[in-house]
This record gives sequence, C-alpha cells and structure tokens, in this order.
Amino acid sequence: MTSPCLTLDLSKIAANWAVLDALTACETAAVVKADAYGGGASAVARHLQGIGVTRFFVALATEGVALRQALGEGAEINILSGHMAGDASCLASARLTPVLNSLDQVLRHLEALPTAPFALQLDTGMNRLGLEPSDWAGLRQIKMGSPTFVMSHLACADDPSHAMNAKQLNTFKEMTDGLGLTRSLAATGGILLGPEYHFDFTRPGIGLYGCAPFSAGQVVHHLTLPIIQTRDVAVGETVGYSNTWTAERPSRIATVAAGYADGLHRAMGAKTQLWANEIPCPIVGRISMDLIGVDVTDLADVPDSLEILNQHQTADVLAANAGTIGYEILTSLGARYTRVYEGNT
Repeated sequence: MTSPCLTLDLSKIAANWAVLDALTACETAAVVKADAYGGGASAVARHLQGIGVTRFFVALATEGVALRQALGEGAEINILSGHMAGDASCLASARLTPVLNSLDQVLRHLEALPTAPFALQLDTGMNRLGLEPSDWAGLRQIKMGSPTFVMSHLACADDPSHAMNAKQLNTFKEMTDGLGLTRSLAATGGILLGPEYHFDFTRPGIGLYGCAPFSAGQVVHHLTLPIIQTRDVAVGETVGYSNTWTAERPSRIATVAAGYADGLHRAMGAKTQLWANEIPCPIVGRISMDLIGVDVTDLADVPDSLEILNQHQTADVLAANAGTIGYEILTSLGARYTRVYEGNT
C-alpha cells in the first residue's frame, strides 16, 4: 500500500439504516450530504438505493447533480439549501427538489421553475434555516402548488432530556397540523426520541455511519496508514516539531503517511493511538501536515501499516480526543485517502 486507505463497509451502512428504519412505522430516507459524511456519496447512495431507499438529501445543488448521475431517474433528491440564486438550470436539468427556506426562495422558485416540485423547511426554533411562523402564514397569500413535504430540524435531539425537543415538536405540530401535508422532523437523534417525532418519514444521516447519538450503530470505517520509515531513538532524543516528546527508554518510532491535511487534527495527538492488529501504539510528538510519529517499540514485528480508525478507536473516540464531534472527524477525512468499499453485494 503506497497511500492511506479508507475502507467503508457498505453492508454495515445498510444494516445501520435497517435498524433505524425498524424503529419507526414510516418511511426512512438517507442523508448523504458532504459526500456521504466523507465516505463517498455515489457508492453509499447506490448501495442504499439497492436496499430500497428512494428519498435522499444533500446540502447543495451541485451535490445533487452528482448524485443524480450516480442514481439515475428513480430517486428523489432533495436540496437542503433550497433554491439559491443561479441554481435554476441545474435544479431543472437534474430534476432536483429544493427545500425552500424563505419567502425569497419561494418567490425565486415560482418565478424560475413554476411547475417544478419543491419542499418547504419551517423554523421551529433553531434559527438557522426555514420559514418562521409569520412567513408560513404569509405563504397562504401566494398562489402556489402543494409542497412535496414540509420539514424542520431539531436543535438538541442528541440530548433526549432537553426541553427544546418538546418545544420544537409542539411548534411543528402547531404549524402543520390539519394541512394534509407530508411531514418530516426527525434525523438520527429525532428517531431515537420516539414515535411522536417520526411523522411521515425520517432523515437519518450520522446514524448511517455508526456514530453518536446512535450508540447501537455498527462501525463502518477503517483507516489504514502506511509506514514510510522506522528509526531507533535513544533515551533523551525528541520526536517531531517543538520537541514535545522525549524518549524515556530506547524506542522504535514509525512515521506514517497522513496528518492534519488529511483530517487527523493536531488536537487529537496526545490521546490517540494507532493499532497493529490488537496492539495499540501511541502517537508521539505533534501531528504534522503529512506525517505522524508512532511508538512501535512494543511490537515484535513492525507491519507495513497501522490503523487509526477501527472498531477499537471509532470516529467518536477520535472526536473526543480532539475535543470535537464525530461529524467533524468523518467529514474531514481527506481526498488523499484511497477509498475502498466492502460489503457491496
């Protein structure tokens, strides 16, 4: 292996989707924005389409165009950023459904693509995207067709005890009850809150990839880093920038081919290990742009590569080591990794 290798098990993504789907009595869509959270949207979405998923979500129209090329005509592809200026041609040509977030977007869409489908996002308190209650009421004065669905997004669903969850649920009901519209409120965290949050379909994203808050999810990612060089380091010698690590015993140090340019944040270094099968090997010194030093002194035989992301050390563990969240770890996984897909039957 000459480059770092990111392996994704598509069968485990499908299994995670199936578990989340089984928690509901409604349709389960799939969120594959940010290149399927760093995993490769085309491969992930095609596999999910093969097990029956028909409704997908991405963030931007450009993502939707690429996804249409991968999935063909059968899938519904929704654009969470809505109809932004300049999007009309690609929305139309790729048959994408914008999730309109403001009165300006509604008017832009109706003017540019008056017969094209659209959905609507409502702001139920997150104050990020969506029509506020006053805007929602104002839409009744505009002649327009019926949206394919209306949705909102929960701000605190990863904390089941947070009062914001019930507040947003009640607001969503107040804004949509009795209108006969297809509704969606829950992403992964919302699914886990229970059936009253599920409505007509759910939109799991991070749960597909086995990360928090979906604690029952299977591990999907393995990231293997090739060793470029090993060297003996004497007691008192240092490794890496700023001399932050000093050898306290005769040590064998491996330098692997990856760094913060590949999404392995400097902040995770002090708490993070690489693995040789079942044996952990600590990072030594600072993570640099392209290189990481690893203490392999305790290995009987030094392999050609070491793992940094696996069942022992998941994206959530790396996130905790770096003081961030699993979403950021996965979406930061860089373009220099060779992506390999397993479990694609």
